[in-house]
Amino acid sequence: MRRRSILPAIKKLGHQVFTTHELSLASGRSLSVVTQSLNNLVREGVVIKIRRGVWAEEGIGAISPYAVIPYLFPAHRAYVSFISALHIYGIIEQIPLVTTVASTAHAGIIKTKIGTFYVHHITPSFFCGFGWYKGSGSFLIAEPEKALVDSLYISAYKGKRFGRFPELRFPKTFSFKKVKEWINKIPSPNTRKYVRKQLKEVHAAK
Repeated sequence: MRRRSILPAIKKLGHQVFTTHELSLASGRSLSVVTQSLNNLVREGVVIKIRRGVWAEEGIGAISPYAVIPYLFPAHRAYVSFISALHIYGIIEQIPLVTTVASTAHAGIIKTKIGTFYVHHITPSFFCGFGWYKGSGSFLIAEPEKALVDSLYISAYKGKRFGRFPELRFPKTFSFKKVKEWINKIPSPNTRKYVRKQLKEVHAAK
């Protein structure tokens, strides 16, 4: 397969980030042939290898780390939350150095060519309160209130530093009533109690 003959199949996919499997189906070529062709395009600077089996086309604008998230967990859903979501909503001005993600997958750190992702495990029964981002890009993100509760929730397991924030600026649309409703849905009574205590500190710091 010639090096550039796979480019029409990449264009056919219609999105900047894609997997080897997607491109194999679109091109009708085997995974091994597609992988070899993509590695050639990487050497030419046409394609970026984000991580194993995940690629992105260069030259059509900056690649957002958020666009990569759906490809990080093939067997799990994930959504932007915690500090990253609070920054997107303008509640935290400081730009996070990493992208913070909630998932039912195991917690961990994923480093890619596009950015570093901190993955925090959320119990399946509390994996809710998110939807598609309404701005540019296509990714799942927590509601503002749920992003705050997620941060306080994870601090119960990861240490108090996860419940400490830079200056918070809540918009008029932010609902602390909804925050309390989310806290009431936390499965663990001890965690609910801890998060309520942390919320009082957030209120005191306003």
